[in-house]
Amino acid sequence: MEFKPIKAKKIYEEIVDQIKDMIARGELNPGDKLLPERELAERMQVGRSAVREAYRALEAIGVIEIKPGEGTFVRKMGNKPMTDIMSLAVLTGKDTLFELLELRKIVETEAAALAAVRRTEEDLKAIKNCLDQMNQDILSGNLGDVSDLKFHYAITDAAHNSLLTRLMNSISETMKQEMITARENLYLKPGNPGRLYEQHKVIYDAIAKGDESAARSAMYDHLSRTEEGLKEILNRSNQT
Repeated sequence: MEFKPIKAKKIYEEIVDQIKDMIARGELNPGDKLLPERELAERMQVGRSAVREAYRALEAIGVIEIKPGEGTFVRKMGNKPMTDIMSLAVLTGKDTLFELLELRKIVETEAAALAAVRRTEEDLKAIKNCLDQMNQDILSGNLGDVSDLKFHYAITDAAHNSLLTRLMNSISETMKQEMITARENLYLKPGNPGRLYEQHKVIYDAIAKGDESAARSAMYDHLSRTEEGLKEILNRSNQT
């Protein structure tokens, strides 16, 4: 493990970034043991308290686990390897959020098209309930990430493809985190909550009409606008 000396104001954040980058590059893997606080502090030429704070921050977001009496380890993969791999990727890579949005454009555009053809009245009711709840969340000033996520999963269910449903379920936790990140950023711009709702409504209307092409286009448009909005906001924050 090659660590660099730290020269920054927020020292623990620099330590966090270095460890996350090493995981992203594959230099550290799930199950690997990290250096003890004292040794890592000496390697990086920082105070031990900064290392302790960094470890606590990494543990809080699920990147590492601290086992008393044993040491500190990169979080191991559990019984759902795809979920764990993708969740860890989102936590350790800045660009992975946009990679997930790309994956969603590939998967969910066709899910919406299938839903327009295969949906039942019960499916439409479930999707509409999620849409109505999203509207209520916006009106009450809530983030609406839960109703947003349920909306997309209701559409996947309406596609009536068991493998597609399994794929979406396997990335459910990762998508949930992405939804929170996206909405927290997009809500900063005035008018965005209402625009997000309208985009979802267009998707629902196309599915309700049984318009396969329109449903596909509406879903792609929504996810593309989300991607563009996030890039604009993140680029602006990097310039300040």
